[in-house]
Amino acid sequence: MDILGLSTSPSSGGAYALILSEVDGNRRLPIIIGTFEAQAIALELENIKPPRPMTHDLLKNLILSYESTVSEVYINELSEGTFFAQIIYELNGSNKKLDARPSDAIALAIRFGAPIHVDSKVLEEAGIEAEEAEEEIAKSEKGAAEKPKKEMSQLEKLEVELKTAIETENYEKAAKIRDQIQKLKG
Repeated sequence: MDILGLSTSPSSGGAYALILSEVDGNRRLPIIIGTFEAQAIALELENIKPPRPMTHDLLKNLILSYESTVSEVYINELSEGTFFAQIIYELNGSNKKLDARPSDAIALAIRFGAPIHVDSKVLEEAGIEAEEAEEEIAKSEKGAAEKPKKEMSQLEKLEVELKTAIETENYEKAAKIRDQIQKLKG
């Protein structure tokens, strides 16, 4: 996965959506993170070095002091709306795993230039397929145009809202709408 960007909305209470994008696909994965973690990721992405090391810089320096390195980050689980991740690091020639919040793991991955991987089940459950969503919305819009007397169903309305949220890059809202659509589809 690549980092597509960070977005926020006034209604989020200071939270940000970190958007991951498939390298060889069209799915996006929004993960809600805190302000501090968003800042740590944004500073590194923009190659801005603060005058004193921030927490993730300190962790990188600590890892390096043990002649270790982060080899990858793996977002391995989604449970009750919470993402879980592992930092895979090399120490004394063997791979070790450390549980972490995805935001912290990704902040470290950026600093080490390590790849970010997402379990296929997590991506299936929480990923947003931009092209597929647009096709379904186009079908529902066409159906609505052919039957002007019939009101759009709640599912069709949500699909239109999802398309708009994706187009305006409001991924936090898109994630919430995606969850509503999944509940309706049962």
